[in-house]
Amino acid sequence: MTSPVNRKTVDLSAYPDLVVIYLGMPVRTLKGFMTLMRIGPQIESAGAGRPQGLLHFENGIIFKLFPPHIGMRWYWKDFESMEAWARSEPHRVWWKNFLRDSGGAGFWHETYFMRGGMEAVYDDVTGAPLGFQGFAPSVPARGSMFSARARLGVGGVTPPQPEGMSETDLG
Repeated sequence: MTSPVNRKTVDLSAYPDLVVIYLGMPVRTLKGFMTLMRIGPQIESAGAGRPQGLLHFENGIIFKLFPPHIGMRWYWKDFESMEAWARSEPHRVWWKNFLRDSGGAGFWHETYFMRGGMEAVYDDVTGAPLGFQGFAPSVPARGSMFSARARLGVGGVTPPQPEGMSETDLG
């Protein structure tokens, strides 16, 4: 005897500016595994702390054993909330340290906007193409492609980059 499928959906009308970001860390070296083990719990703790504007988070949704790769999905009420968190502690410190030395791990994110638009960045990601890289050409994350805000063409005033995080600081 078969049973009917209990189909459901969600009403997202209360979230017109919803932003969903997928993030991942593929390990490239043994040192990268240690980097992942150090940063992973910190990311989990940051999500559990419910920063302003974070609606929901799911860590460990992407998992690959060889090479090790974990990923997560975070839901933000709007781009401004996500951007404010990314420029605050502890994220700012993680990102600054990672961009100076990836510690044998890669990092990527792909961001999707309810109002339309998508953007991504892939830092020290090697091997098989991930996500958008599977079909779109990779270009350097410089100039107009340096920040998520610029890649998206989001209007408004761009908040200043935190100290040590500008394109020129990172060489």
